[in-house]
Amino acid sequence: MTSLATCGRRLDPGFAVFVALAVATSAGAQRVDSLSAEARKYLRVTTPRIILAHVRVIDGTGAAAVEDQNITVDGGKIMAISPGADAAGGEGTTVFDLRGHSVMPGIVGMHDHIAYIAQPNLAADASFEAPPHWVEMSFSAPRLYLANGVTTLRTVGSIEPYTDIKVKRAIEAGVMPGPHMDVTGPFLEGPNPLALPMPELSGPEDARQTVAFWADRGVTSFKAYQDITREELRAAVAEAHQRGLKVTGHLCSVTYDEAVEIGIDNLEHGFSANTALDPGKQPDTCSASGGNYTLEHMSGAEADRLIANLVRHHVAITSTLPGRAATVARESSVDHGPAARDGELEAMSPQARDAYVVWRNRPIPPESKAALLLRKDMDLQRAFVAAGGLLIAGPDPVGLSGLVPGFADQREIELLVDAGFSPVEAIRIATLNGAIFLGRQTQIGSIAPGKNADLVVVRGNPAERIRDIENVEIVFKDGAAYDTKKLLASVKGRYGQY
Repeated sequence: MTSLATCGRRLDPGFAVFVALAVATSAGAQRVDSLSAEARKYLRVTTPRIILAHVRVIDGTGAAAVEDQNITVDGGKIMAISPGADAAGGEGTTVFDLRGHSVMPGIVGMHDHIAYIAQPNLAADASFEAPPHWVEMSFSAPRLYLANGVTTLRTVGSIEPYTDIKVKRAIEAGVMPGPHMDVTGPFLEGPNPLALPMPELSGPEDARQTVAFWADRGVTSFKAYQDITREELRAAVAEAHQRGLKVTGHLCSVTYDEAVEIGIDNLEHGFSANTALDPGKQPDTCSASGGNYTLEHMSGAEADRLIANLVRHHVAITSTLPGRAATVARESSVDHGPAARDGELEAMSPQARDAYVVWRNRPIPPESKAALLLRKDMDLQRAFVAAGGLLIAGPDPVGLSGLVPGFADQREIELLVDAGFSPVEAIRIATLNGAIFLGRQTQIGSIAPGKNADLVVVRGNPAERIRDIENVEIVFKDGAAYDTKKLLASVKGRYGQY
Protein backbone atom coordinates (compact mmCIF):
# COMPACT_ATOMS: atom_id res chain seq x y z
CA MET A 1 0.00 0.00 0.00
CA THR A 2 1.11 3.57 -0.59
CA SER A 3 2.26 5.00 2.75
CA LEU A 4 0.97 8.21 4.26
CA ALA A 5 4.38 9.71 3.57
CA THR A 6 3.32 10.12 -0.05
CA CYS A 7 0.88 12.80 1.11
CA GLY A 8 3.71 15.01 2.32
CA ARG A 9 7.02 16.22 0.94
CA ARG A 10 8.79 12.89 1.24
CA LEU A 11 7.07 11.40 -1.81
CA ASP A 12 8.13 7.92 -2.85
CA PRO A 13 10.39 8.45 -5.90
CA GLY A 14 8.67 5.83 -8.06
CA PHE A 15 5.25 7.21 -7.25
CA ALA A 16 6.48 10.73 -7.99
CA VAL A 17 7.59 9.68 -11.48
CA PHE A 18 4.09 8.45 -12.28
CA VAL A 19 2.48 11.59 -10.87
CA ALA A 20 4.71 13.75 -13.05
CA LEU A 21 3.96 11.59 -16.07
CA ALA A 22 0.22 11.94 -15.41
CA VAL A 23 0.26 15.63 -16.18
CA ALA A 24 1.09 15.03 -19.83
CA THR A 25 -0.58 11.68 -20.46
CA SER A 26 -3.59 11.41 -22.78
CA ALA A 27 -6.22 8.68 -23.00
CA GLY A 28 -4.44 6.56 -25.57
CA ALA A 29 -3.70 2.85 -25.28
CA GLN A 30 -1.75 2.18 -22.10
CA ARG A 31 0.85 -0.57 -21.93
CA VAL A 32 0.86 -3.00 -19.01
CA ASP A 33 4.48 -2.24 -18.25
CA SER A 34 3.58 1.44 -17.73
CA LEU A 35 1.42 0.64 -14.70
CA SER A 36 2.67 1.30 -11.19
CA ALA A 37 3.14 -1.55 -8.73
CA GLU A 38 0.01 -0.33 -6.94
CA ALA A 39 -2.07 -0.77 -10.10
CA ARG A 40 -0.40 -3.96 -11.29
CA LYS A 41 -1.42 -5.90 -8.18
CA TYR A 42 -5.02 -5.85 -9.42
CA LEU A 43 -4.15 -7.61 -12.68
CA ARG A 44 -4.95 -11.25 -13.38
CA VAL A 45 -1.78 -11.62 -15.50
CA THR A 46 0.98 -9.25 -16.55
CA THR A 47 2.09 -10.58 -19.93
CA PRO A 48 1.87 -8.05 -22.79
CA ARG A 49 0.39 -10.63 -25.18
CA ILE A 50 -2.85 -12.43 -24.30
CA ILE A 51 -5.00 -14.83 -26.31
CA LEU A 52 -8.68 -15.21 -25.44
CA ALA A 53 -9.38 -18.64 -26.89
CA HIS A 54 -12.72 -20.22 -27.76
CA VAL A 55 -14.75 -17.19 -26.68
CA ARG A 56 -18.12 -15.91 -27.90
CA VAL A 57 -17.72 -12.40 -29.36
CA ILE A 58 -20.42 -9.74 -28.92
CA ASP A 59 -18.74 -6.98 -30.90
CA GLY A 60 -20.80 -3.96 -29.79
CA THR A 61 -22.12 -3.05 -33.23
CA GLY A 62 -25.50 -4.66 -32.67
CA ALA A 63 -24.59 -7.65 -34.85
CA ALA A 64 -25.32 -11.19 -33.73
CA ALA A 65 -22.78 -12.85 -31.45
CA VAL A 66 -20.12 -14.97 -33.15
CA GLU A 67 -19.30 -18.29 -31.50
CA ASP A 68 -15.90 -19.85 -30.83
CA GLN A 69 -13.41 -17.13 -31.68
CA ASN A 70 -9.85 -16.33 -30.62
CA ILE A 71 -8.92 -12.73 -29.83
CA THR A 72 -5.24 -11.81 -29.71
CA VAL A 73 -4.29 -8.79 -27.59
CA ASP A 74 -0.80 -7.29 -27.69
CA GLY A 75 0.60 -3.91 -26.67
CA GLY A 76 -2.77 -2.68 -25.49
CA LYS A 77 -4.47 -3.31 -28.86
CA ILE A 78 -6.66 -5.96 -30.44
CA MET A 79 -4.29 -7.53 -32.93
CA ALA A 80 -6.45 -10.24 -34.47
CA ILE A 81 -9.80 -12.04 -34.32
CA SER A 82 -9.80 -15.55 -35.77
CA PRO A 83 -11.75 -18.82 -35.60
CA GLY A 84 -11.42 -20.60 -32.28
CA ALA A 85 -8.37 -22.82 -31.92
CA ASP A 86 -6.19 -24.18 -29.16
CA ALA A 87 -3.27 -21.82 -28.67
CA ALA A 88 0.10 -22.22 -27.03
CA GLY A 89 1.31 -19.86 -24.36
CA GLY A 90 4.93 -19.28 -23.54
CA GLU A 91 7.19 -16.47 -22.50
CA GLY A 92 5.35 -13.17 -22.80
CA THR A 93 2.02 -14.79 -23.74
CA THR A 94 -0.94 -15.91 -21.63
CA VAL A 95 -3.77 -18.02 -23.07
CA PHE A 96 -7.21 -17.98 -21.46
CA ASP A 97 -9.44 -20.92 -22.41
CA LEU A 98 -12.83 -19.21 -22.35
CA ARG A 99 -15.26 -21.90 -23.42
CA GLY A 100 -18.66 -20.94 -22.01
CA HIS A 101 -17.68 -17.27 -21.77
CA SER A 102 -18.48 -14.18 -23.83
CA VAL A 103 -16.47 -11.05 -24.52
CA MET A 104 -17.99 -7.64 -25.22
CA PRO A 105 -16.56 -4.12 -25.51
CA GLY A 106 -15.85 -2.18 -22.35
CA ILE A 107 -18.88 -0.18 -21.24
CA VAL A 108 -18.79 3.53 -22.09
CA GLY A 109 -20.72 5.01 -19.16
CA MET A 110 -22.18 8.35 -20.17
CA HIS A 111 -23.76 9.39 -16.85
CA ASP A 112 -21.32 8.11 -14.23
CA HIS A 113 -20.62 10.27 -11.18
CA ILE A 114 -17.62 10.06 -8.86
CA ALA A 115 -19.63 11.50 -5.94
CA TYR A 116 -21.96 10.04 -3.32
CA ILE A 117 -24.91 11.94 -1.84
CA ALA A 118 -25.24 11.58 1.94
CA GLN A 119 -28.37 12.63 3.82
CA PRO A 120 -27.43 14.16 7.20
CA ASN A 121 -29.17 12.75 10.29
CA LEU A 122 -31.27 10.38 8.21
CA ALA A 123 -34.18 9.03 10.30
CA ALA A 124 -36.15 5.80 10.01
CA ASP A 125 -39.02 7.67 8.33
CA ALA A 126 -36.59 8.78 5.57
CA SER A 127 -36.51 12.40 6.77
CA PHE A 128 -33.13 14.12 7.03
CA GLU A 129 -31.66 17.55 7.68
CA ALA A 130 -31.24 19.38 4.39
CA PRO A 131 -29.21 20.14 2.41
CA PRO A 132 -27.78 16.79 1.29
CA HIS A 133 -24.01 16.41 1.51
CA TRP A 134 -21.97 15.40 -1.53
CA VAL A 135 -18.89 13.26 -0.85
CA GLU A 136 -16.20 12.61 -3.46
CA MET A 137 -15.58 8.88 -4.04
CA SER A 138 -12.19 9.28 -5.69
CA PHE A 139 -10.91 5.94 -4.35
CA SER A 140 -13.88 3.56 -4.48
CA ALA A 141 -15.85 4.76 -7.53
CA PRO A 142 -13.13 4.30 -10.21
CA ARG A 143 -12.41 0.78 -8.96
CA LEU A 144 -16.09 -0.16 -8.83
CA TYR A 145 -16.64 1.08 -12.37
CA LEU A 146 -13.64 -0.80 -13.75
CA ALA A 147 -14.39 -4.00 -11.83
CA ASN A 148 -17.85 -4.15 -13.39
CA GLY A 149 -16.78 -3.53 -16.98
CA VAL A 150 -16.80 0.26 -17.38
CA THR A 151 -13.60 1.16 -19.22
CA THR A 152 -14.56 4.73 -20.23
CA LEU A 153 -16.90 7.13 -18.45
CA ARG A 154 -18.18 10.69 -18.47
CA THR A 155 -18.62 12.26 -15.04
CA VAL A 156 -21.61 14.44 -16.09
CA GLY A 157 -21.24 17.15 -13.49
CA SER A 158 -18.34 17.31 -11.06
CA ILE A 159 -18.53 18.22 -7.40
CA GLU A 160 -14.74 18.46 -7.08
CA PRO A 161 -13.52 19.22 -10.63
CA TYR A 162 -9.87 19.55 -9.61
CA THR A 163 -10.05 16.13 -7.95
CA ASP A 164 -11.69 14.55 -10.98
CA ILE A 165 -9.07 16.04 -13.31
CA LYS A 166 -6.24 14.69 -11.16
CA VAL A 167 -7.91 11.29 -10.80
CA LYS A 168 -8.10 11.11 -14.58
CA ARG A 169 -4.42 12.00 -14.91
CA ALA A 170 -3.38 9.49 -12.25
CA ILE A 171 -5.33 6.73 -13.99
CA GLU A 172 -3.85 7.57 -17.39
CA ALA A 173 -0.36 7.55 -15.92
CA GLY A 174 -0.93 4.12 -14.38
CA VAL A 175 -0.77 5.35 -10.79
CA MET A 176 -4.19 3.95 -9.88
CA PRO A 177 -6.74 1.62 -11.51
CA GLY A 178 -9.83 3.07 -13.13
CA PRO A 179 -11.55 3.81 -16.44
CA HIS A 180 -10.61 6.45 -18.98
CA MET A 181 -12.49 9.60 -17.94
CA ASP A 182 -14.21 12.41 -19.81
CA VAL A 183 -14.29 14.97 -17.00
CA THR A 184 -17.32 17.25 -16.97
CA GLY A 185 -16.95 20.67 -15.35
CA PRO A 186 -18.92 21.85 -12.32
CA PHE A 187 -22.69 21.88 -12.69
CA LEU A 188 -23.80 25.00 -14.58
CA GLU A 189 -26.59 25.92 -12.19
CA GLY A 190 -28.74 28.92 -11.32
CA PRO A 191 -30.02 29.89 -7.86
CA ASN A 192 -30.38 26.72 -5.78
CA PRO A 193 -29.70 27.16 -2.04
CA LEU A 194 -29.74 23.40 -1.40
CA ALA A 195 -27.03 22.61 -3.97
CA LEU A 196 -24.11 23.72 -1.82
CA PRO A 197 -21.23 22.35 -3.97
CA MET A 198 -22.59 23.86 -7.19
CA PRO A 199 -21.64 27.38 -8.31
CA GLU A 200 -24.57 29.73 -8.94
CA LEU A 201 -24.36 31.49 -12.28
CA SER A 202 -25.05 35.23 -12.10
CA GLY A 203 -25.77 35.65 -15.81
CA PRO A 204 -24.60 34.79 -19.35
CA GLU A 205 -21.12 36.27 -18.95
CA ASP A 206 -20.55 34.29 -15.76
CA ALA A 207 -21.63 31.16 -17.64
CA ARG A 208 -19.18 31.88 -20.45
CA GLN A 209 -16.32 32.59 -18.04
CA THR A 210 -17.04 29.42 -16.06
CA VAL A 211 -16.80 27.29 -19.19
CA ALA A 212 -13.62 29.05 -20.31
CA PHE A 213 -11.98 28.72 -16.87
CA TRP A 214 -12.54 24.98 -16.56
CA ALA A 215 -11.81 24.21 -20.20
CA ASP A 216 -8.41 25.82 -19.68
CA ARG A 217 -7.80 23.46 -16.76
CA GLY A 218 -8.53 20.20 -18.53
CA VAL A 219 -12.28 19.71 -18.36
CA THR A 220 -13.56 18.12 -21.57
CA SER A 221 -17.35 18.53 -21.34
CA PHE A 222 -20.02 20.51 -19.47
CA LYS A 223 -23.44 19.93 -17.94
CA ALA A 224 -26.22 22.47 -17.54
CA TYR A 225 -28.44 21.92 -14.54
CA GLN A 226 -32.05 22.45 -13.54
CA ASP A 227 -32.17 26.19 -12.75
CA ILE A 228 -30.02 27.60 -15.56
CA THR A 229 -31.63 30.28 -17.75
CA ARG A 230 -31.86 30.13 -21.52
CA GLU A 231 -29.36 32.96 -22.00
CA GLU A 232 -26.88 31.40 -19.57
CA LEU A 233 -27.21 28.10 -21.44
CA ARG A 234 -26.74 29.91 -24.76
CA ALA A 235 -23.52 31.54 -23.53
CA ALA A 236 -22.18 28.28 -22.12
CA VAL A 237 -22.91 26.34 -25.31
CA ALA A 238 -21.31 29.02 -27.50
CA GLU A 239 -18.10 29.06 -25.45
CA ALA A 240 -17.88 25.27 -25.28
CA HIS A 241 -18.47 24.86 -29.01
CA GLN A 242 -15.82 27.46 -29.78
CA ARG A 243 -13.39 25.18 -27.94
CA GLY A 244 -14.63 21.99 -29.61
CA LEU A 245 -16.35 20.75 -26.44
CA LYS A 246 -19.89 19.47 -25.90
CA VAL A 247 -22.65 20.44 -23.46
CA THR A 248 -25.29 18.17 -21.99
CA GLY A 249 -28.13 19.08 -19.66
CA HIS A 250 -30.35 17.80 -16.88
CA LEU A 251 -32.85 20.56 -17.46
CA CYS A 252 -36.08 21.80 -15.94
CA SER A 253 -36.12 25.60 -16.29
CA VAL A 254 -35.30 25.17 -19.99
CA THR A 255 -37.46 22.86 -22.13
CA TYR A 256 -36.07 20.33 -24.58
CA ASP A 257 -37.15 22.36 -27.62
CA GLU A 258 -35.58 25.51 -26.17
CA ALA A 259 -32.33 23.65 -25.52
CA VAL A 260 -32.32 22.24 -29.06
CA GLU A 261 -32.75 25.75 -30.48
CA ILE A 262 -29.82 26.95 -28.37
CA GLY A 263 -27.60 24.17 -29.72
CA ILE A 264 -27.21 21.72 -26.82
CA ASP A 265 -25.52 18.43 -27.75
CA ASN A 266 -27.14 16.01 -25.33
CA LEU A 267 -30.05 15.75 -22.89
CA GLU A 268 -29.92 13.64 -19.74
CA HIS A 269 -32.47 11.29 -18.12
CA GLY A 270 -34.25 10.22 -21.26
CA PHE A 271 -37.47 12.15 -21.76
CA SER A 272 -38.21 12.60 -18.05
CA ALA A 273 -36.73 16.10 -17.59
CA ASN A 274 -38.69 17.90 -20.33
CA THR A 275 -41.10 20.43 -18.80
CA ALA A 276 -42.73 21.83 -21.95
CA LEU A 277 -46.26 20.62 -21.07
CA ASP A 278 -46.04 21.08 -17.30
CA PRO A 279 -48.91 23.15 -15.84
CA GLY A 280 -47.82 26.63 -14.81
CA LYS A 281 -44.41 26.37 -16.51
CA GLN A 282 -42.80 29.84 -16.68
CA PRO A 283 -39.80 30.83 -18.83
CA ASP A 284 -36.42 30.18 -17.19
CA THR A 285 -38.11 28.65 -14.13
CA CYS A 286 -38.27 25.01 -13.06
CA SER A 287 -41.84 23.76 -12.81
CA ALA A 288 -43.43 22.11 -9.79
CA SER A 289 -43.90 18.87 -11.72
CA GLY A 290 -40.26 18.75 -12.78
CA GLY A 291 -41.22 17.05 -16.04
CA ASN A 292 -43.41 14.23 -14.71
CA TYR A 293 -46.59 15.76 -16.16
CA THR A 294 -44.96 16.27 -19.55
CA LEU A 295 -43.63 12.71 -19.60
CA GLU A 296 -47.04 11.28 -18.73
CA HIS A 297 -48.81 13.30 -21.41
CA MET A 298 -46.19 13.28 -24.20
CA SER A 299 -47.63 11.14 -26.99
CA GLY A 300 -48.88 11.09 -30.56
CA ALA A 301 -48.06 13.99 -32.86
CA GLU A 302 -46.38 16.02 -30.10
CA ALA A 303 -43.99 13.19 -29.27
CA ASP A 304 -43.25 12.61 -32.97
CA ARG A 305 -42.55 16.32 -33.48
CA LEU A 306 -40.17 16.50 -30.49
CA ILE A 307 -38.29 13.37 -31.53
CA ALA A 308 -37.96 14.63 -35.11
CA ASN A 309 -36.57 17.93 -33.81
CA LEU A 310 -33.99 16.14 -31.65
CA VAL A 311 -32.91 13.88 -34.50
CA ARG A 312 -32.74 16.73 -37.02
CA HIS A 313 -30.39 18.69 -34.74
CA HIS A 314 -28.29 15.63 -33.79
CA VAL A 315 -29.08 15.92 -30.07
CA ALA A 316 -28.24 12.69 -28.22
CA ILE A 317 -30.40 11.38 -25.39
CA THR A 318 -28.89 9.68 -22.33
CA SER A 319 -30.92 6.81 -20.94
CA THR A 320 -30.76 6.70 -17.11
CA LEU A 321 -33.38 4.09 -16.22
CA PRO A 322 -32.12 2.47 -12.97
CA GLY A 323 -33.24 5.21 -10.57
CA ARG A 324 -36.90 5.15 -11.53
CA ALA A 325 -36.77 1.37 -12.00
CA ALA A 326 -35.48 0.96 -8.45
CA THR A 327 -38.48 2.90 -7.18
CA VAL A 328 -40.82 0.66 -9.20
CA ALA A 329 -39.12 -2.43 -7.78
CA ARG A 330 -39.46 -1.08 -4.25
CA GLU A 331 -43.13 -0.31 -4.73
CA SER A 332 -43.88 -3.73 -6.20
CA SER A 333 -42.18 -5.58 -3.35
CA VAL A 334 -44.59 -6.70 -0.63
CA ASP A 335 -41.98 -7.04 2.10
CA HIS A 336 -39.50 -4.42 0.80
CA GLY A 337 -36.72 -6.96 0.97
CA PRO A 338 -33.28 -6.13 -0.44
CA ALA A 339 -33.41 -5.41 -4.17
CA ALA A 340 -29.75 -4.46 -4.44
CA ARG A 341 -27.41 -7.26 -5.46
CA ASP A 342 -25.05 -8.83 -2.96
CA GLY A 343 -22.05 -7.14 -4.57
CA GLU A 344 -23.66 -3.72 -4.26
CA LEU A 345 -24.47 -4.24 -0.58
CA GLU A 346 -20.95 -5.50 0.11
CA ALA A 347 -19.43 -2.43 -1.56
CA MET A 348 -21.47 -0.01 0.57
CA SER A 349 -20.14 1.47 3.79
CA PRO A 350 -22.28 0.69 6.86
CA GLN A 351 -23.80 4.18 6.68
CA ALA A 352 -24.59 3.81 2.97
CA ARG A 353 -26.17 0.42 3.61
CA ASP A 354 -28.29 1.83 6.43
CA ALA A 355 -29.46 4.67 4.17
CA TYR A 356 -30.44 2.16 1.51
CA VAL A 357 -32.47 0.12 4.00
CA VAL A 358 -34.30 3.28 5.11
CA TRP A 359 -35.11 4.08 1.49
CA ARG A 360 -36.35 0.53 0.83
CA ASN A 361 -38.64 0.60 3.85
CA ARG A 362 -40.17 4.06 3.57
CA PRO A 363 -43.93 4.29 2.91
CA ILE A 364 -45.14 4.25 -0.68
CA PRO A 365 -47.06 7.40 -1.71
CA PRO A 366 -50.57 6.40 -2.84
CA GLU A 367 -50.35 8.78 -5.81
CA SER A 368 -47.12 7.27 -7.15
CA LYS A 369 -46.96 6.83 -10.92
CA ALA A 370 -43.42 5.46 -11.03
CA ALA A 371 -44.29 2.37 -13.10
CA LEU A 372 -46.32 4.38 -15.63
CA LEU A 373 -43.60 7.01 -16.03
CA LEU A 374 -40.87 4.39 -16.39
CA ARG A 375 -42.76 2.69 -19.21
CA LYS A 376 -43.48 6.03 -20.91
CA ASP A 377 -39.80 6.95 -20.84
CA MET A 378 -38.82 3.52 -22.19
CA ASP A 379 -41.32 3.79 -25.04
CA LEU A 380 -40.13 7.28 -26.01
CA GLN A 381 -36.51 6.13 -25.98
CA ARG A 382 -37.36 3.27 -28.35
CA ALA A 383 -39.24 5.67 -30.64
CA PHE A 384 -36.24 8.02 -30.60
CA VAL A 385 -33.89 5.24 -31.71
CA ALA A 386 -36.36 4.05 -34.36
CA ALA A 387 -36.37 7.60 -35.77
CA GLY A 388 -32.56 7.59 -36.08
CA GLY A 389 -31.61 9.24 -32.77
CA LEU A 390 -28.38 8.51 -30.90
CA LEU A 391 -29.28 6.95 -27.53
CA ILE A 392 -26.42 6.62 -25.05
CA ALA A 393 -26.52 5.19 -21.53
CA GLY A 394 -25.51 5.69 -17.90
CA PRO A 395 -27.20 5.01 -14.57
CA ASP A 396 -26.57 8.22 -12.52
CA PRO A 397 -25.14 6.36 -9.51
CA VAL A 398 -24.77 8.60 -6.46
CA GLY A 399 -25.79 6.05 -3.82
CA LEU A 400 -29.47 7.02 -3.77
CA SER A 401 -31.92 4.16 -4.43
CA GLY A 402 -29.03 1.77 -3.84
CA LEU A 403 -27.31 2.60 -7.12
CA VAL A 404 -23.60 1.74 -6.93
CA PRO A 405 -21.05 2.55 -9.68
CA GLY A 406 -20.48 -0.25 -12.15
CA PHE A 407 -23.24 -2.48 -10.85
CA ALA A 408 -25.76 0.19 -11.87
CA ASP A 409 -24.19 0.43 -15.34
CA GLN A 410 -24.95 -3.26 -15.83
CA ARG A 411 -28.50 -2.68 -14.57
CA GLU A 412 -28.97 0.10 -17.13
CA ILE A 413 -28.19 -2.34 -19.94
CA GLU A 414 -30.63 -4.89 -18.52
CA LEU A 415 -33.34 -2.23 -18.36
CA LEU A 416 -32.75 -1.29 -22.00
CA VAL A 417 -33.71 -4.87 -22.81
CA ASP A 418 -36.76 -4.53 -20.57
CA ALA A 419 -37.58 -1.42 -22.63
CA GLY A 420 -37.76 -3.54 -25.78
CA PHE A 421 -34.27 -3.46 -27.27
CA SER A 422 -32.60 -6.77 -28.09
CA PRO A 423 -29.60 -7.68 -25.89
CA VAL A 424 -27.08 -6.88 -28.62
CA GLU A 425 -28.84 -3.55 -29.33
CA ALA A 426 -28.71 -2.67 -25.62
CA ILE A 427 -25.01 -3.51 -25.48
CA ARG A 428 -24.38 -1.29 -28.51
CA ILE A 429 -26.19 1.62 -26.83
CA ALA A 430 -23.95 1.23 -23.77
CA THR A 431 -20.70 0.82 -25.72
CA LEU A 432 -20.35 1.96 -29.33
CA ASN A 433 -22.98 4.72 -29.12
CA GLY A 434 -21.16 6.35 -26.22
CA ALA A 435 -17.88 6.13 -28.11
CA ILE A 436 -19.53 7.78 -31.12
CA PHE A 437 -20.77 10.67 -29.00
CA LEU A 438 -17.29 11.15 -27.55
CA GLY A 439 -15.75 10.99 -31.03
CA ARG A 440 -13.67 7.94 -30.04
CA GLN A 441 -15.38 5.24 -32.11
CA THR A 442 -12.19 4.49 -34.03
CA GLN A 443 -10.48 3.59 -30.74
CA ILE A 444 -13.11 2.12 -28.42
CA GLY A 445 -16.73 0.99 -28.27
CA SER A 446 -16.57 -2.15 -30.42
CA ILE A 447 -14.36 -5.17 -30.94
CA ALA A 448 -12.21 -5.00 -34.07
CA PRO A 449 -8.51 -5.38 -34.94
CA GLY A 450 -6.56 -2.19 -34.32
CA LYS A 451 -8.84 -0.87 -31.59
CA ASN A 452 -7.85 -0.44 -27.95
CA ALA A 453 -8.22 -3.73 -26.09
CA ASP A 454 -11.03 -2.51 -23.81
CA LEU A 455 -12.92 -5.76 -23.28
CA VAL A 456 -15.17 -7.43 -20.72
CA VAL A 457 -15.11 -11.18 -20.20
CA VAL A 458 -18.32 -12.56 -18.68
CA ARG A 459 -19.42 -16.07 -17.83
CA GLY A 460 -22.45 -17.05 -19.92
CA ASN A 461 -24.15 -15.51 -22.93
CA PRO A 462 -25.63 -12.01 -22.48
CA ALA A 463 -26.61 -12.00 -26.17
CA GLU A 464 -29.36 -14.42 -25.12
CA ARG A 465 -29.65 -13.80 -21.35
CA ILE A 466 -28.81 -10.19 -20.69
CA ARG A 467 -28.42 -10.72 -16.95
CA ASP A 468 -25.31 -12.78 -17.67
CA ILE A 469 -23.72 -9.35 -18.08
CA GLU A 470 -23.44 -9.35 -14.29
CA ASN A 471 -20.99 -12.30 -14.36
CA VAL A 472 -17.87 -10.23 -15.00
CA GLU A 473 -14.59 -12.07 -14.42
CA ILE A 474 -11.89 -10.08 -16.25
CA VAL A 475 -11.90 -6.51 -17.53
CA PHE A 476 -9.30 -5.54 -20.11
CA LYS A 477 -8.44 -1.87 -20.31
CA ASP A 478 -5.82 -1.11 -22.94
CA GLY A 479 -4.91 -4.80 -22.82
CA ALA A 480 -4.29 -4.88 -19.07
CA ALA A 481 -6.28 -7.78 -17.59
CA TYR A 482 -7.88 -6.52 -14.36
CA ASP A 483 -9.25 -9.09 -11.93
CA THR A 484 -12.79 -8.14 -10.91
CA LYS A 485 -12.62 -9.98 -7.57
CA LYS A 486 -9.41 -8.20 -6.56
CA LEU A 487 -10.80 -4.77 -7.40
CA LEU A 488 -14.06 -5.39 -5.54
CA ALA A 489 -12.22 -6.72 -2.49
CA SER A 490 -10.16 -3.52 -2.33
CA VAL A 491 -13.29 -1.36 -1.88
CA LYS A 492 -15.47 -3.69 0.16
CA GLY A 493 -17.45 -1.56 2.62
CA ARG A 494 -15.94 1.69 1.32
CA TYR A 495 -18.49 3.16 -1.12
CA GLY A 496 -20.07 6.08 0.70
CA GLN A 497 -16.92 6.58 2.79
CA TYR A 498 -14.18 7.51 0.29
